[in-house]
Amino acid sequence: MSGFDKQLLLWIGFNLFVLLMLALDLGIFNRKAHVISFKEAMTWSAVWISLSLLFCLGIYLTSGSEPSLEFLTGYLIEKSLSVDNIFIFLMIFSYFRVPPIYQHKILFWGVIGALAMRAVFIVAGISLIERFHEIIYVFGGLLVLTGIKMSQHHDKEIHPEKNLVVKLARKLIPITKDFQGSKFFVKERGRWAATPLFLVLIIVETSDLIFAVDSIPAILAISQEPFLVYTSNVFAILGLRSLYFALAGIITRFHLIHYGLSAILIFVGVKMLIMDIYKVPVGISLLVIALILGTSIGASIKWPKKAEEKISVNKNPKHSATG
Repeated sequence: MSGFDKQLLLWIGFNLFVLLMLALDLGIFNRKAHVISFKEAMTWSAVWISLSLLFCLGIYLTSGSEPSLEFLTGYLIEKSLSVDNIFIFLMIFSYFRVPPIYQHKILFWGVIGALAMRAVFIVAGISLIERFHEIIYVFGGLLVLTGIKMSQHHDKEIHPEKNLVVKLARKLIPITKDFQGSKFFVKERGRWAATPLFLVLIIVETSDLIFAVDSIPAILAISQEPFLVYTSNVFAILGLRSLYFALAGIITRFHLIHYGLSAILIFVGVKMLIMDIYKVPVGISLLVIALILGTSIGASIKWPKKAEEKISVNKNPKHSATG
């Protein structure tokens, strides 16, 4: 069997595995809408982390230590940046007052969209680097600037009413005033209308598109092997929903973690900028990223906020689901 055939089988096999896990999630374990408990979320988080580590072990046994370290480092970067996604999801659900029972469905379909978008971004990013090597300096500079900006402007506010996609959707599609159970679309007076739940999904998807602009170049600073970049991204994204429900109640306690995420982006940005002069060993990258993340979490626990601030959303107390 040729190398191309082996690669093709790997891609097919991995994507079949992803489809199987998504089918089990939606068709069996979460067939009926329910509020995800902390215990259930922790269990699924442990499952996804274990599967990711087993996959990493498989890479080590079949391809050696370097590719396995690249996968693990990419996975850790994406997992770390997912914490920022969780803050945004909390604000979006708070703004639209999405009942907890429907949040899993939003995140499930959000993951489907994220997987498709990440695949496109990865292919485009790697193609650009292969054809125009100098683009690595653009990616590196973008990461450094994003990291600096993140450290200076952590207290985000969301303004869904300014989202261009939401504005377009409201012009093209009738929107119901209230939620209609877990439905994205309903038929009213003989015509189809979208529900506020659909608007929330649009905002979640567009938010992930913005996050991909940061996370994909960050992982490309570690590896440009398409399969490793894609699989590390996919495993982190698949575990994002369970991570959200596990951390949703305590995430605001990690008030210093944005400094850690900022430092990680700056580190990988600098790593990309000096790639042609000095290639930082992937093992060192993994150690630095783990230390930065661990330090920011530990510092948040050691020096907690005196009075926990509520998540900031640009919301009128009487705000309705449709704005």
